Amino acid sequence: MILKIVNQPVEKQWPLLLKRPVVDMRRLYPRVERILNDVRRAGDSALRKYTLQYDKASINKLNVSASEIVAAHSKVDGELKKAITLAAANIRKFHAAQKQKTLVVPVAPGICCWQRSVAIEKVGLYIPGGTAPLFSTVLMLAIPAQIAGCREIILCTPPQSDGTVHPAILYCAAITGVTSVFCVGGVQAIGAMAYGTQSIPRVNKIFGPGNQYVTAAKQLVSRSDVAIDMPAGPSEVAVMADRSAVPAFIAADLLSQAEHGGDSQVLLVTDRLSIAQRVDAEVQKQLQSLPRKKFALQALRNSKVIVLKDTDQMIRLINMYAPEHLIISMRNSRQVANSIVNAGSVFVGNYTPESLGDYLSGTNHTLPTYGWAVAYNGVNLDSFVRKITIQESSAEALAKLGGAVEIMALAENLDAHANAVTVRMAQWRRNNKTQKTKKEKQ
Repeated sequence: MILKIVNQPVEKQWPLLLKRPVVDMRRLYPRVERILNDVRRAGDSALRKYTLQYDKASINKLNVSASEIVAAHSKVDGELKKAITLAAANIRKFHAAQKQKTLVVPVAPGICCWQRSVAIEKVGLYIPGGTAPLFSTVLMLAIPAQIAGCREIILCTPPQSDGTVHPAILYCAAITGVTSVFCVGGVQAIGAMAYGTQSIPRVNKIFGPGNQYVTAAKQLVSRSDVAIDMPAGPSEVAVMADRSAVPAFIAADLLSQAEHGGDSQVLLVTDRLSIAQRVDAEVQKQLQSLPRKKFALQALRNSKVIVLKDTDQMIRLINMYAPEHLIISMRNSRQVANSIVNAGSVFVGNYTPESLGDYLSGTNHTLPTYGWAVAYNGVNLDSFVRKITIQESSAEALAKLGGAVEIMALAENLDAHANAVTVRMAQWRRNNKTQKTKKEKQ
């Protein structure tokens, strides 16, 4: 048996069972801070040094030229190009539908408030390249940035062993409006986008997943230098299953997440012990043919199968766990989905694997992990915009409502706030009196 099955645990045990592997970012901070400070001080030379040290690649030129990007197109398989084009169309359609018109609200006679979306001008996208070059993440980040209207979209990704960027990453960058690509990864790439170097411009917000060092770097630079998309940790999936589920499907879903790496976590919650046992058998069977079997086995050691009494308990446990991805393989999957309040992205039914959302359905796969789904949502169009509110008041409206402002400001001991209204109301009364006098003389 590979999966650890916990049968009918009492509710007070749930928090301990759902505890994720401890990721203490603080132990990484000293090392990460040294690299960030070096990048801030030395710029491009620090980037080259750390690229040689960590990626074992010697690079003279950090930026990838337009001709190199075009040349990479021929290295991408034609069938893969078709798949990328299809995925891009779905992602574009879903995110374009999220555009909002300017909201205009006349809140009172003479007072109008409105809200409009304005694109973040400069965004930086981090695309991992290590054991799995995530070209799909280029689509997930660059497409909404382009739709939002970001003026500058820069992309940083680690080099391959020969010092070049993976051609599929370059192809995706070319078709999604990325303005500049830089061959640099790791903590040093986050520092470059946060502070700016001789080659890489400073951005206003950084997006994208990465290993624990990249995550620590994003956390550190977000304290005072640049905004980031969300807190993130190792990738994870939870599956809810009843007797209508197909064990082979569930096993495939668990393994598809486990193969990300040893720090990933998978969770199965079911109301039938027989389902748990059949899924475990399928996991053992499918695991044998996986090229990334080593990574999957490491992740499965951190994973559990929890057997509960009924659907209600399953829903409560999942909302407590707040998974990044949630697959619901149940008879009433859509109804159960409506009861889920804490999850990054939900996959409904036996024929909606998590990998569909990872690549092609159209939703975004950049999601909150490590339980942050209780407070954060995944990347969407709003992630790339700011909402600016505007208001306008007529003199008559201020004269009518200003008294309430004065009362509230004085109650907070902010006399100058009150006076900003008082002087205007006094001027309005003088003007009104003058106009009234002129009319009487006529």
